[in-house]
Amino acid sequence: MLKKAFLVSAILISFVFSAFSVTYVVGTEASFPPFEYVEGGEFVGFDMDLIREIGKMYGFDVEIRDISFDSLIPSLMTGNIDIIVAGMTITEEREKVVDFTIPYYSADQSIMVRKGEDTNLTILLRKPKIGVQTGTTGDLWVTENLIDAGFLPKTNLIRYDTFNFAVRDLVNKNIDVIVLDNPVAERFTKTDPVEIVGIIKTNENYGMAVAPGNEDLLNMLNEGITKLQESGKMDDLIEKYFK
Repeated sequence: MLKKAFLVSAILISFVFSAFSVTYVVGTEASFPPFEYVEGGEFVGFDMDLIREIGKMYGFDVEIRDISFDSLIPSLMTGNIDIIVAGMTITEEREKVVDFTIPYYSADQSIMVRKGEDTNLTILLRKPKIGVQTGTTGDLWVTENLIDAGFLPKTNLIRYDTFNFAVRDLVNKNIDVIVLDNPVAERFTKTDPVEIVGIIKTNENYGMAVAPGNEDLLNMLNEGITKLQESGKMDDLIEKYFK
């Protein structure tokens, strides 16, 4: 009888905890290795490990949704996702519409070309066809510094939904160069016949984003990032994905 009562109690406790468990829907764009990508049918990468570690810390589950990069902020604002975790640079324009966490990673932009073509960063001044991902800081940099400045015709800027498509076109000689975040470019040099010929110092900081006014969630994410930094777990993740 005592054993049966204990079993019933355990079931009730389990039910109560499951009933009150929280799941946050995380929006990402999963063609941005090593931050987020798909491997074996699973979403993996630095960002994915990072948000899952914070989930373990605070007892919430994570549901990952793969969304085009330029649709992430609109999806957050309409409530379709709760958090953006997508190697997103903190910018003044984005801060007008979302609330960012403290930075968790810093990067610059790379100039990436086909391997073995004996070129350098001056390729940007030769009116090349440049590939970028729509809505990224690479897109913004090329637009402001090359197109708006009159160095590049608008038709020479090719925007892609994902960097995977851009790299495919680069390798197939449909474009001449890609401007993208340096850690991601470094990853592609290990998997595709491409190389980096220059760095654009942009000193970007990545942050997670939540809807404006969601202070409880923002504070929890900030606290989680800080704890992972202080514990050394952040360094372990950096070692895992960037060394």
